[in-house]
Amino acid sequence: MTIYYVALAVPVSLTSAFILALLLKQNVLGKAVFRAIFYLPSIVPIVATSTIFIWLLNPDIGLFNQILKFLHLPTSLWIYDEVTVIPTLALMSVWTVGGTMLIFLAGLESIPDQYYEVVDIDGGNWWHKLISVTLPMMTPTIFFNLVMGIINGFQTFSQAYIMTEGGPNNASLFYTVYLYREAFTHQRMGSACAIAWVLFLIIMLLSVLIFRSSALWVYYEGEGK
Repeated sequence: MTIYYVALAVPVSLTSAFILALLLKQNVLGKAVFRAIFYLPSIVPIVATSTIFIWLLNPDIGLFNQILKFLHLPTSLWIYDEVTVIPTLALMSVWTVGGTMLIFLAGLESIPDQYYEVVDIDGGNWWHKLISVTLPMMTPTIFFNLVMGIINGFQTFSQAYIMTEGGPNNASLFYTVYLYREAFTHQRMGSACAIAWVLFLIIMLLSVLIFRSSALWVYYEGEGK
């Protein structure tokens, strides 16, 4: 379940944060205010966020289902169904992409304007700028956020513990929740230590694989491919 969650949440979070950073880089009135608004949710305590989402995702009185009913669309059980609980928690991770968005925004601000001017001279449009300039120049930042996203994804605990307690029917029993149960519910500290070491090895292995693959897709300014 943890791998399923990471496979969904990390791409969704990175993509959302990158799109937000692109939008917030535009020169519009009140740009600083919009940046603050989109960053604020990431500093709200996860306990408060989880409590709010429990109400929002309530199948009977939750705001999300009320919106779906208003639009005459099928409603969902969200975190109360084995099939939808993991996708729902992955979608909820978008709420806290403010920190990742700021890192992307800092990377975008560091791209020299001369590169975009060259594309304009060659008759390119915004798509050519995105593909030929923005994405290649942002690969180091994407690489950093990808590694941190995977590490944080495997360590996800609070949302599942507060909102579902690993349910329904252990469908959201993340690795860290299982570790917590072994250590503090069943008092099996030896088993919990072994689980923690396995988690460490999984994260380390994935990190090594990403670092090894970075030579194929990460571009650093001033270096040849």
